[in-house]
Amino acid sequence: MTKLYQGIIAGLAGAILAMLFWVPGWLETWEAKTWDWRAVRMAKPGRATDDIRLILLDQNSLDWAKTENGLTWPWPREIYSVIISYCQRSRAKALVFDVLFTEPSAYGVADDEKFGAAIAQFGRFAAGSVFVGQSSGSETKWSKDIPGPRLRIAGLEQWLKMTQAKEIVFPRAAMPVPEVSKHAAVLCNVSMNPDPDGVYRRIKPFAVFDDMPVFSTGLGAYLAAHPDAAARIDADNFTLDGKAVPIDNEGNALLRYRGPSGAHQAYSAAAVIQSELRLLAGEQAVIRDEHAFKDKYVFFGFSAPGLYDLRPSPVSGVYTGVEIHATLLDNFLSRDFMRLCSAWFTVMLVLFLSLGCAVSASFFSSIAGGLTVSAVFLILPILLCFAAYRLGFCTPMVVQELAVAATVAITLGVNYATEGRQKRFIKQAFKQYLSPLVVAELIAHPERLKLGGERRTLSIFFSDLQGFTSISEKLEPEKLTSLLNEYLSEMTDIIHEEGGTVDKYEGDAIIAFWNAPITVPEHAVRAVRAALRCQAKLAEMRTAFKRDIGVDMMMRIGINTGDAVVGNLGSRTRFDYTMLGDAVNLAARLEGVNKQFGTYTMISQFTRELTGEIFALREIARAAVVGRKEPVTIYEPMFPGEYEARKAVLETFARGLEMFYQGRFADALAIFSDISRMDAPAAAYGHKCRFFLEAPPEHWNGVWVMTSK
Repeated sequence: MTKLYQGIIAGLAGAILAMLFWVPGWLETWEAKTWDWRAVRMAKPGRATDDIRLILLDQNSLDWAKTENGLTWPWPREIYSVIISYCQRSRAKALVFDVLFTEPSAYGVADDEKFGAAIAQFGRFAAGSVFVGQSSGSETKWSKDIPGPRLRIAGLEQWLKMTQAKEIVFPRAAMPVPEVSKHAAVLCNVSMNPDPDGVYRRIKPFAVFDDMPVFSTGLGAYLAAHPDAAARIDADNFTLDGKAVPIDNEGNALLRYRGPSGAHQAYSAAAVIQSELRLLAGEQAVIRDEHAFKDKYVFFGFSAPGLYDLRPSPVSGVYTGVEIHATLLDNFLSRDFMRLCSAWFTVMLVLFLSLGCAVSASFFSSIAGGLTVSAVFLILPILLCFAAYRLGFCTPMVVQELAVAATVAITLGVNYATEGRQKRFIKQAFKQYLSPLVVAELIAHPERLKLGGERRTLSIFFSDLQGFTSISEKLEPEKLTSLLNEYLSEMTDIIHEEGGTVDKYEGDAIIAFWNAPITVPEHAVRAVRAALRCQAKLAEMRTAFKRDIGVDMMMRIGINTGDAVVGNLGSRTRFDYTMLGDAVNLAARLEGVNKQFGTYTMISQFTRELTGEIFALREIARAAVVGRKEPVTIYEPMFPGEYEARKAVLETFARGLEMFYQGRFADALAIFSDISRMDAPAAAYGHKCRFFLEAPPEHWNGVWVMTSK
């Protein structure tokens, strides 16, 4: 069989394998993530982005209302009338409220009537307060007192029959209060549903209630300004006033986001209210641009965290619901909604990429040539998808990448034996000396088997057994080796379980680090948790060890987080994967500082800053360690249960420490003396206080200067 035939078979096999994952929808989660990636990088304003303004009821507005006017939430609806009046004064094209007004105002009927009067006077108001649902809402038909939508959609009945958009038809609704609904130009649907992963990428331009369409808030703003618009629908397009909105068979439109939250110019509700009140009083408005809302579609909504209208979007983890509605109108006015590519187009594209990759790679006999072709074809789907996005099309990326990756694996299979031998050699040569993570990294990147390093932020772990020299002198070499191996194995397993890399063993000492050679999330947390777990494990083993050696075996640990150089360091013929730097030295010093205070686990302020509130901590000292000019605050970490058990002693120690920092050594001594028998650090401070009472320091700054390593 020729290489060409082999390439064709490999390409077809790769394409079929990808299709087997794509057709059942198993790739949807990953496709969504790649879509978000494209949306973030390709986001830019549309031609109608500047035609939209937002008025946001943010936290500052709530604070202003409470401080200046004594108003708590919810506000009287008369305040919203002021916002409407300002929009009318500013000659806004339309105003839509992304707010539910389904219950009468807590301030009485008069409050609703004033609000309704302001709506009627403005005219071009879209009441974004019709919430349609499958099980929520008290209404099943349009009430006679509430005018139904005047706009019908031509072809809607036929479209509903031929599509799967059953979820677009809602049997129930919650209507706004009559004072709002009877004066609004349009009643809108504010409800939205996210994708299965909770991210809002799509929106239904309309829903159906009581056999009539209820338009989404974004389009409601347009209809408020264009009440005579006509609408129709066919297989994959919903058209309003001559502008097409591509939709899928479930009635969803795929949004083209303009950027992270804030892409549309927004104003604080407090600023709008103050501006209108000042203008009524003949004063200067807070909003200096008198044309800020002129001929603009204005959306009012919530952005204060406590009002629960913050949602995840492809471009931002926190995105207000009103901004999603504004994005719908933006896409509609700019006429640049995203379109879904057909399934057949995707199939043909996958076949083209798979066959092209396999056939091209078959002409290269070398690994380098095959890898070059593979790299080109693995990048090609990304380039194609970004190009498609620019043209307004949504093209699946993961299925293309999967097809190419599968094809690459099959096409380069002939080289597997050679590469496999190299990987097995590396694993056998280094698995006894390096962390499994390092071994995996070397297998993936054999080129790292050379001299060189990189600067990384590491969490560094130094441990040592207390009095091990005297212990080792009492034991036979065989027994010492057995004991040490058992101890080191248990500690190493914990370090590896927490994602750490063991740098080296120096007798009974363990040196390890986190966040290299691969990135380790929350590396400081993992390092501290490993230390506490090691102490707990040693406590379990202590009884058995004492039977063998006659004394309790205790371990001191020092942890620091900071920048260090990490990599393969040594000669050209022999090197170790290790670390260097001041942060490393400080971790080593902290292990020794435990001796000064009678503690067994100590971390620096730099590690403490990254662990947050996960661990219980007590501050031990502001210490100047040997070899370091600047003092560092050091802490003793512990699990919450231990802290609660020792809470009284620890709180007493904290009071004594504060006295010590202030130079009140007599007061500190009195406090430390009360707990010195129960707490080793308190006893250490007691000795230090007595020393300072006899020989007071000349320039006291609260720093405990260490005189030994």
